[in-house]
Amino acid sequence: MSGLPDHLAYIVSIMNYLLLEHSLRMVCLMLLLSTKAAAQSDVACFSYSSDGWEVTITGYSGPGGAVTIPASIENQPVTAIGYEAFWGVSNVTSLTIPSSVTSIGQEAFYFCIALTNATIPGSVRSIGQQAFSGCTNLASVTIKNGVLIIGPGAFEDCPSLTGIAIPSSVTSIGEDAFAECSGLTSISIPSSVSNIGVWAFGDCSSLTNATIPSGISTVSFGLFVFCYSLSNVFFQGNAPTFGTDYLVPDYPPAFWCDTNVTIYYLPGTTGWSNTFDGVPAVLWNPLIQTANGNFGLQNNQFGFDITGTPAIPIVVEVSTNLANPVWTRLTNVTLTNGLFHFSEPAQPNTPNRFYRISSP
Repeated sequence: MSGLPDHLAYIVSIMNYLLLEHSLRMVCLMLLLSTKAAAQSDVACFSYSSDGWEVTITGYSGPGGAVTIPASIENQPVTAIGYEAFWGVSNVTSLTIPSSVTSIGQEAFYFCIALTNATIPGSVRSIGQQAFSGCTNLASVTIKNGVLIIGPGAFEDCPSLTGIAIPSSVTSIGEDAFAECSGLTSISIPSSVSNIGVWAFGDCSSLTNATIPSGISTVSFGLFVFCYSLSNVFFQGNAPTFGTDYLVPDYPPAFWCDTNVTIYYLPGTTGWSNTFDGVPAVLWNPLIQTANGNFGLQNNQFGFDITGTPAIPIVVEVSTNLANPVWTRLTNVTLTNGLFHFSEPAQPNTPNRFYRISSP
């Protein structure tokens, strides 16, 4: 430093260094305190109860928007979303539930009208009664594999919900579970499900297709009542019997008021006739013909004939990897007169293209 003896200049440099180090420490401390305060503020949005080991979320009073439920509070895991915890909260738009949670309680998110999407982790074993009922803007729900029970009315009256993938871990779908989901267009129920409650898909007015697994041995009343757009229901097993609820006077049958629906059943299954519960029932038996002259590569087109019961709906799909198949839909048609010829231009990888027929 100009004008100062060397020893004084050295002392001043040391002091400046110490002051700078102190300032940096203060900034770091302020950032740490700020981050901690923000975390505490987020937790402060939730009310909760604890048994000393686990925490149940009992309420929310935060600013809304995209809400992430904390995985732990006071070093205890958050394992449950309690009864009516978010009931009527109108400012939450999206929801992420941590994998520490194993239970979503009755009416936990009832009438959260701003909620548009939610992710339910596989750690959750049961989605409680009417847990998301009345969430009128809920358009997307991801249910991860591991969930066992979709409770009664869990997604009742969610008209913005257009589709939902039910994972193969689910064993039970409660009564009214998806009732009045007027935007729902199709539903495929995995083979793990052995029980579907009454009116589970009642009044789903846009529903066109449904697949019922072989594990369903009884059908309850009103299962698809008032599903006016329903056209195709595919049963994968033997003809189910009717539940005892069918004995109750004035209870509607499973397909009441579904004037356009046809039931399809598979070869080798038993108990079927040409009607089921007053609805036409038809054998679904499409078969790719490989022995006739129309199979294979001709005129730079690869094709084959598909035969089966006249007027059954089919989908032709393709995959290029059977070890980890991803099936791509190529066409959706009806077997007019029991015959359809499929063809597509020859592809560079035609020898490695694999085809299958599925239901719509």
